[in-house]
Amino acid sequence: MKKIAVIFSGAGSNFEYLAQNLDDIEIALAITNNPHAGGIEIAKNHNIPFEIIDSSGFKIREEFDEVLVQIIQKASVDLVVLAGFMRILTPVFTKQIKSINLHPSLLPRHKGVKAIEKSYDDEYNDGGVSVHWVNNELDGGDIILQKVILKDGLSFDEYHNEIKNIEKIALCEVIKKILK
Repeated sequence: MKKIAVIFSGAGSNFEYLAQNLDDIEIALAITNNPHAGGIEIAKNHNIPFEIIDSSGFKIREEFDEVLVQIIQKASVDLVVLAGFMRILTPVFTKQIKSINLHPSLLPRHKGVKAIEKSYDDEYNDGGVSVHWVNNELDGGDIILQKVILKDGLSFDEYHNEIKNIEKIALCEVIKKILK
């Protein structure tokens, strides 16, 4: 059975979807940089081993990334999935760990934070989500899959909900495609 690690910072809604829908892929490890992340409860509820690496305890990003890499390498996973991980990773991580990231816009549009808001307010009639390989550039790795939503007639809340719905599906599809 193929194994993944999931890294998150917040509520863990995408993590929970993966835990419920990756039938023949094991989530061998969950990691968060936020000791108050809601995803911790999800890991407990699904009996998934988890680590809390509080990023506020590190002076520089590279030190945090070193610890992250060591923990991931010990888990011997086939792929690392960033699902709502709100931290920029350094080459210490990106050059050693095979990983994908979920981003709530049609990259290369709207890299970084507040992508849903920026996408909703831009001049395009569509938006969506991207799953891409992680590299040294923020949201700059090769795109594996994009799913598009037409914005016409949608309120911001409707658009936001559509993004949240399709991102889980896109992430799950990509993991299965990579690890089949």
